[in-house]
Amino acid sequence: MLTKEEQPIKTTVSWRDLSHHSVQALLKDKGSLVLGRILVLSGLVFAFALFLPWRQTIPGKGTVTALRPQDRPQTIQNQIGGRIEHWAVSEGQEVKKGDTILVLSETSQSYFDPNLPLRLEEQLFAKRSGESAAQQKMNATEEQIKALNEGLTYQLESAQNKVIQAQNFVKSDSAEVIAIMSFFETSEKRLKRYEEGYQDGLFSLTDIETRRLNLQNDRAKVVSAENKLLNSRQALSNARIELNNIRAKYNESLAKAQSDLSSAFSSKASVQGDIAKLRNEISNIDIRRGLYIVRAPQDGYIVKTFKAGIGENMKEGESVATLQPKTPLLAVELYVNAMDVPLILLESDVRIQFDGWPSIQFSGWPSVAVGTFAGKVSVIDKVSSTNGQFRILIRSTDPVPKDDEPWPAQLNLGSGAYGRIILNKVPLWYEIWRQLNGFPPSLEREPKEDKKK
Repeated sequence: MLTKEEQPIKTTVSWRDLSHHSVQALLKDKGSLVLGRILVLSGLVFAFALFLPWRQTIPGKGTVTALRPQDRPQTIQNQIGGRIEHWAVSEGQEVKKGDTILVLSETSQSYFDPNLPLRLEEQLFAKRSGESAAQQKMNATEEQIKALNEGLTYQLESAQNKVIQAQNFVKSDSAEVIAIMSFFETSEKRLKRYEEGYQDGLFSLTDIETRRLNLQNDRAKVVSAENKLLNSRQALSNARIELNNIRAKYNESLAKAQSDLSSAFSSKASVQGDIAKLRNEISNIDIRRGLYIVRAPQDGYIVKTFKAGIGENMKEGESVATLQPKTPLLAVELYVNAMDVPLILLESDVRIQFDGWPSIQFSGWPSVAVGTFAGKVSVIDKVSSTNGQFRILIRSTDPVPKDDEPWPAQLNLGSGAYGRIILNKVPLWYEIWRQLNGFPPSLEREPKEDKKK
């Protein structure tokens, strides 16, 4: 129990005095002056920082890929259908170009015969014999046509000579008829004069009768000469008919010979077509038998197989396994917004951060980033992807910049990556203002293609 002396003394204090005592308790002497100086110094530092250079960048996310199409994962396909007889590789195994991946056996009945190439060679020999026979027939027909041409020449010359001879006979007989007719007319005139003289008593009856007998003989000679002329003309007509007959028979024989020649040529062409087809089949069989073994198209690693077991049938062109090339030319596949694509140029510098490699990356000061790698813009797609962004391929910088490291050898295709495409330098205040307003990075001039390309 407290005594009278130990009991606390209760006093009443005004709220104005309480506020004054609180301020003195919180701030010691000159505290407000120190706080003011700190605020002013902070403002000066902030104002100075606003004018520091800031490197603009365009961020993008993506994965590690291969720059060349032949370096990307590919599927190995069989060119023919068959039955799986033997697997020569396993998943994850390294293979060389030409190494055996899979061994197939035949499943098509058309190729079951083990002596099929020999059978086709026999057919080919028979077809070649047919080709020789057709060629011989062509040669014989050509000789026949040549003989017909020579025979026609001789026959035409003989027939034309007969025509000329008949024409000469006609001319000779015509002249003879004219002469006999003239002689007959003279005889007729003499007989008339004798008859007139007989009436006057100048000639005797015997003379008249003699003249009449001579006139009858002359008339008979005229008839004989005319008949002879008719026979000559008929012989000329027959000679001309014979000439035309010779030409008609020659044309008929020539047409038949030419038809035989065309038939032999057609037979030879058909046989040559069969020979080419047999050669093609023989070559196809030789190539097909070499396709029973599926081989690696290039050096790499077997990532995954799509078929399992022995005895399983495979269709033509079916995928067998996935092959990853051994030494691909790596690149980073970044996706950026469409608003930033016009500012990106080929050969632009890029700082890349790979998944699995610790790094510290500063957006505005890439030079002080730690654990990032240098790259160059190699490809800019001309169309957007399905997500509305544009794909950009980044290759490693060659040669590697000083104080930098080459891309890690342990990188695998498909690994994640984050990159920043480096643009121009701007004040820090401009970058803060741009970010607050959602504007794209600044564009001082129109992007142009690199003239060195």
